[in-house]
Amino acid sequence: MADPHGFLSTRERELPARRPVDVRIKDWKEVYEEQQQGELQRQAGRCMDCGIPFCHSGCPLGNLIPEWNDLARRGEWHEAIERLHATNNFPEFTGRLCPAPCETACVLGINQPAVTIKQVEVTTIEEAFGRGDVPPQIPDRLSGKTVAVIGSGPAGLAAAQQLTRAGHTVAVYERDDAPGGLLRYGIPEFKMEKRIVDRRVQQMKAEGTRFRSGIDVGAELTGQQLRDRYDAVVLAIGSTVPRDLPVPGRGLDGVVQAMDFLPQANRAALGEEVEGRVSADGKDVIIIGGGDTGADCLGTSIRQGARSVTSLEIMPQPGPERPGSQPWPTYPMLFRVASAHEEGGERVYSVSTTEIVGDDEGRVDGLRLTEVKRAESGFEPVEGSERVLPAQLVLLAMGFLGPEPDGIVAQLGLATDERSNIVRGGDYQSGVPGVFVAGDAGRGQSLIVWAIAEGRAAANGVDTFLTGSSQLPRPVNPTDRPLTA
Repeated sequence: MADPHGFLSTRERELPARRPVDVRIKDWKEVYEEQQQGELQRQAGRCMDCGIPFCHSGCPLGNLIPEWNDLARRGEWHEAIERLHATNNFPEFTGRLCPAPCETACVLGINQPAVTIKQVEVTTIEEAFGRGDVPPQIPDRLSGKTVAVIGSGPAGLAAAQQLTRAGHTVAVYERDDAPGGLLRYGIPEFKMEKRIVDRRVQQMKAEGTRFRSGIDVGAELTGQQLRDRYDAVVLAIGSTVPRDLPVPGRGLDGVVQAMDFLPQANRAALGEEVEGRVSADGKDVIIIGGGDTGADCLGTSIRQGARSVTSLEIMPQPGPERPGSQPWPTYPMLFRVASAHEEGGERVYSVSTTEIVGDDEGRVDGLRLTEVKRAESGFEPVEGSERVLPAQLVLLAMGFLGPEPDGIVAQLGLATDERSNIVRGGDYQSGVPGVFVAGDAGRGQSLIVWAIAEGRAAANGVDTFLTGSSQLPRPVNPTDRPLTA
């Protein structure tokens, strides 16, 4: 611990400023301004290098947070990125997109604002790229083994990079026209510019990973063909079946799933022509779902020129302080204000949609809702609270139910559990030998940091399967369990 008084001399938590709202809503650039390096290093110096660093357990990757915090504090950026990359393939992704469970587990956070771990992380990787400290890691020799990774989101990319560095020949298949999965077309540009994805993909290509975009595995390439061509297969296909809203009026024109809306908006923001694109321009928009995807829809709708935006959530509004039922170091449910929430719109809690109202031409015209309260059976309506909100666009951002059951999952005969996730064992291998499952497809909808951790762990399982042992690091995953049907 180089500065034992850091957390005493610098008590305030400081993050980089967000660009002014009236400026940033006119473009699609990232919302944060650059933080002065001296200020960032003072923030890193607040880390206490605890005897038991609970931030390690808060992070699914087991990031060596106190180590690279202190290296960043001292400006030893080369050593800092070495420690950061030791556990995390893509800190430029997590440093922008992860909700930072490490920070809610920070020991300093017991009675002071937590260390700005996430900001130190993203600064360290950006310093590394700027200094040329992220060279391709080309394996010394090839194993002669081949692996297909299906899906190029964070889990697939992590598995592919680890296996390529182990000397295997890896091909990553992506059904979209470019790799990145939801990182590319699901995450708005104002949260992470796509040049960040492209930069890492170029490094992976230089290391030897091969990318096959625009191929719908399960349709153009069958499960049997994959098994015939490759020694192992990693399914990192995500949790992509959206939760729907079974209410009258669901089929009206203008009721759209978030993951149909956001990719179109991202393509348009990148200058692409999108035929039949759904736009919020000039409309009253209602977003059903109060999570990160809902916030992404909010920021996107505002930038497209929506007349009004209202976000609905069936749960009560969380409080500003950690509730007693969610003690430190657990990740608490708090009232959080994302950058999109600063930009406009209204957030309405404890309401449930009863009907989507349409006009004579079959287009959505409004949404009927009622306030709800908790009951033994779940939620019950509050009598006399029903009202109708105007809406010409309703976006469903209520989460996902699992991977698509048809296509590759059915072709390989993979078992699924009660939550529709693909069953796998502690080594991430499914019931089909040589077929492994990583990320949301096996875990269920989760965080980007979990996806990377699972990709790394699955790579260890694949490497062991192919060679009998593995030197690849394997994050400790508390959800590992025996293979069950």
